[in-house]
Amino acid sequence: MPKTVKTEIKTDKRDAAKIAKCLAYNTYSPIYIPDAEDNAVREYIRMRNDERDTLKRIKQRLLSFCKRHGKHFDEGSNWTQKHIAWLNKQNFGHTILQETFREQIILYNQACAKIEMFDNRIEELAKNEKYEENVKKLTCFIGVKTLTALGLLVEIGDFNRFQKAEHCASYIGLVPGENSSGDSIQRTGITKAGNSHARKLLIESAQCYSRGAVGVVSKALASRQAGNEPQVIAYANRANDRLKRKCYKIMFRSKRNIAITAVARELACFIWGMMTDNVA
Repeated sequence: MPKTVKTEIKTDKRDAAKIAKCLAYNTYSPIYIPDAEDNAVREYIRMRNDERDTLKRIKQRLLSFCKRHGKHFDEGSNWTQKHIAWLNKQNFGHTILQETFREQIILYNQACAKIEMFDNRIEELAKNEKYEENVKKLTCFIGVKTLTALGLLVEIGDFNRFQKAEHCASYIGLVPGENSSGDSIQRTGITKAGNSHARKLLIESAQCYSRGAVGVVSKALASRQAGNEPQVIAYANRANDRLKRKCYKIMFRSKRNIAITAVARELACFIWGMMTDNVA
């Protein structure tokens, strides 16, 4: 396949000609330039997510430390109140080992306290007039709480710049790639292009669709939906039911992570519809 020769010549005349062609053939794609407030909120949420990753590593170190020294918790899931109480009672029989363990417990408690503080502050930021209405709408979806809703708003910005819902999902990198030739059609994994922070938020939200009965609205979800317009709630409930059915159907015949990714892609499309008032 012939390749075009790359030119290293760059002049104002050539740049002007390229811009004129793009304008003539409408090949420009709209972008969103975040304002100072969006930038600030986005950085705060990313800081909170970085702290969550730190907490995850601390948990892994604590579990590995206990395992290396023959301490195993067999009374349920890890990081429940019962498990944490069990950790606080452990004695490793050596002064330095016990000191090492206590320091890691202190780091765990500090990380939990930080995340709680960050979450409280994010709840306050979401009540800003600029975000409050849209955050309330987005929290009508299963798995989307204040952190996720506000994070998507500041990461994606203006949803109206996408002509179709598929364009929004493509921007986030949740659409499959393709490597086809002739009659052979081969789909690849998702492209993972675009905004990785928004993609991670949607993948985490999609996990919630893999449990619970279809058509059931929990008390927590009903509380988040309260105060929204009836058509917004109806749109979200239709989306929730459809996504749960889709998740269970794909998990029945394929792997769970494939189902979660497919649900995340369609959830991005429903969110686009909500943010562009296509809720009919």
